[in-house]
Amino acid sequence: MIEVEVVGVRIELPSNQPLVLLRESAGERHLPIWIGAPEASAIAFVQQGITPARPMTHDLLVDVVAALGKRLTEVRITSVEDTVYHAQLVLEGGVLVSSRASDALAVALRVPCPIYCAAEVLDVAGVEIADPDEELADPDTRETAEKEVLQFREFLADVEPEDFER
Repeated sequence: MIEVEVVGVRIELPSNQPLVLLRESAGERHLPIWIGAPEASAIAFVQQGITPARPMTHDLLVDVVAALGKRLTEVRITSVEDTVYHAQLVLEGGVLVSSRASDALAVALRVPCPIYCAAEVLDVAGVEIADPDEELADPDTRETAEKEVLQFREFLADVEPEDFER
C-alpha cells in the first residue's frame, strides 16, 4: 500500500463531472477518481473547513464509530474494476468495512487518518501530472483553473439539501 493524500475536488470539463484527485505522498503519480456531486461537496466542505449546521452523513458515521468506542485508523483504496473504485475503512483492532472510495475519503478527511492506495491501482489508473505550480505560471492554464474554481463555487452555492436525497 502506498500513502496518498487528497489534493482536492475538481470539475472535469466539458462534462462538468466532479472528481477527487489523490497524489502519492512520496511520488509523482496522481489518481483521479470520478465521484458524484454529493460526495464532491462532502469532501470539498471538509477541505474548506465548512461545518454544516447539522451533521452530514459522513459526519454521522464518524460520530457513530466514536460513540461505539472505536477509532478509524486508516482508509485503503483497494481495487478498481470497470472504473469503479473499491475501498475499505480500517477500524482499530483490524476490523475492515467495505466502502465506496468517495465515502471512505470523505470520512478519512473528517477523522483525520492516513489514506493508502494499493500499488496495483496506482499502476493501472495513476497518472503523472505536471507540477501545478509550474502549470499555473502559464496564463492560459491559470485562467482555466480559475474558471474551474469559479464553476465549483457556483455549484456549491446552488446545492440544496434535497440534492443529496437518493
